[in-house]
Amino acid sequence: MPVLDVEKDLDNLTMTVTAEFAADVERVWALYADPRRLERHWGPPGYPATFIQHELVPGARSHYYMTGPAGEQPHGIWIVREVDEPRSFVVDDAFADEQGEPNEEMGWSQMRAELTPVDGGTRVRFVTTFASREQLQQMLDMGMEQGLTLAMNQIDGLLAEESAAV
Repeated sequence: MPVLDVEKDLDNLTMTVTAEFAADVERVWALYADPRRLERHWGPPGYPATFIQHELVPGARSHYYMTGPAGEQPHGIWIVREVDEPRSFVVDDAFADEQGEPNEEMGWSQMRAELTPVDGGTRVRFVTTFASREQLQQMLDMGMEQGLTLAMNQIDGLLAEESAAV
């Protein structure tokens, strides 16, 4: 299983997910930079993601939705703040409507992804910082920890498929 640890820090308003993958940093980076590859793992099983718009460059907006088993389609938006390819990226993250406009009532969080080479692969660390303790708790209650863990645990299979296709 690629996810090694999930740490929730209510005092610092963060949730950190750490995973390791048996691929070099450039291959793992491509899974986040390419919208078609990102779709294959961003949503947890049963909630596939569709990226309507995605470019991993500072100032860009990504608009996506996940389709649930009953056909529901919650939308999300990222505003890309920082990119240090292939080492890290930072996005502001929010729920959105069907046009990709943020749902300000749900608030914004910020997600920092760090990709680091380790023996035989890449360590990925996602640190999400929330606006308030209430927002963090709301996201935990909605299943964010489980959803992100399940989503990231799909990456090894995707990497294996890509290796077999080469």
